[in-house]
Formats: sequence, structure tokens, C-alpha cells
Amino acid sequence: MRLRNVLAPLHPDGFKFVLAGLVATFFLFLVARPAGWLALVATLWLCYFFRDPWRVTPLREGILVSPADGIVTAVAEAPPPPELGMGEAMAARIGVFLSLFDVHVVRAPIDGRVAALRYVKGRFLDASGETASLANERLAIRLTPAEGPEIAFVLVAGLVARRIVCELREGQRIAAGQRIGIIRFGSRVDVYCPPPYLSMVVAGQRMVGGETVIADRLARDPVRQGSAH
Repeated sequence: MRLRNVLAPLHPDGFKFVLAGLVATFFLFLVARPAGWLALVATLWLCYFFRDPWRVTPLREGILVSPADGIVTAVAEAPPPPELGMGEAMAARIGVFLSLFDVHVVRAPIDGRVAALRYVKGRFLDASGETASLANERLAIRLTPAEGPEIAFVLVAGLVARRIVCELREGQRIAAGQRIGIIRFGSRVDVYCPPPYLSMVVAGQRMVGGETVIADRLARDPVRQGSAH
């Protein structure tokens, strides 16, 4: 068995947090051993939070993959973020909520060129609520694929998340499943899928970032439904 199938590497953004935790653990063990054990547990949790596991992205024309791990909160019609200048035509908005225990590395949903990046200051409401999509601090990204309509996806800060780290720049070309950044400590990612994209997921379904197919513009299936068991 390959080591990467057992141990997930640490995202570069997490190194400084883990290092600070190790330093704090060392000094606390010197002065107050019980506090040192608590610091050690917190440091191990930071290693877990900033994990960056390998993923296998399906490659087929017309599909969008989930940009993040988490639970689909809703699939609803909504216009793209106004800051991206994509008009007011309605698109299927798929919201994925990331809890404190999910992988927080964000990935590109499709191959394409970064047409626009817009950071919007806002509030820090609970990211699982639908009002967070427009009220919270966020980074909106507009992608132009080689074929099909432009796609928008938005990294949304949450109640605990206070920092969106994104490595993209305008004009850059990216591949589906490529790592594009990380959101620290609980958040949400919204994907806007204009026609002819058809949503392939339902509310309550668990997503695997970079792997789960969330929409397909070549599909002719009826609207997906689901039930919890």
C-alpha cells in the first residue's frame, strides 16, 4: 500500500499553524504538563484540519466536479454573483458546506481560464444558511472553459472561517481538480451552473472535492431526487 493512501500531506498554509502549535506544546510541557497535553491535542487537530489528500478527478467533456468536501445544503435557482458581471440569467446554484472536520482545500470544478476574481467584504454568518451566499465575505471566481458556458464558483467565509487563501490570478489556465486554495476553519463553496448544465446531486448528499460529479451539460436525465436512509 502506498504511503499517500494512508497519510495525507499537509497543505502549505498549515505549516505555520502546526509549527506554532509544536512550539507552544514544548514550552507548556516545561511549565504546566496538563496544558502541554491540551496543546498537543490541538496541534494534532491542526495537522488533521490542514490535511491535503490525493484525489482522482474524472475527466469527461461536459462535467463539473465538486470544488470541495462537504454536504450539499441546497440546489436552487439563482443569478450569478453580481460582482462577476455575468448578467442576471438564472443558474442552478449548488451550495457545499464544509464543517470543521472536512478537508478545506478547494479545487477547480472544470478546466478553463480564470476570467475574473472578485473579493467582497461582508459578514461572518453561519455558512450553512442560504443567506451566507450573498451576505458573507467571499471570493467570486469566473471561469471560461474551452466549450460550454462560463461557470462561477464562490468561496464563502463562515462563522468561524475568517481567511480565504486563493492562489489564482486573472488570465491563468487551470485544470479540473487542480488545487486553487484553502478556506480556514469552516466555510462554504457555491457553484453556479448555467443551462444546459444539469445538477447531478441533491441536498444532503456528501461531496468529495475533486472527485464527485455535481453537474453535467451533456446529460438528459430528469432532475435528481434522493432520500436519506
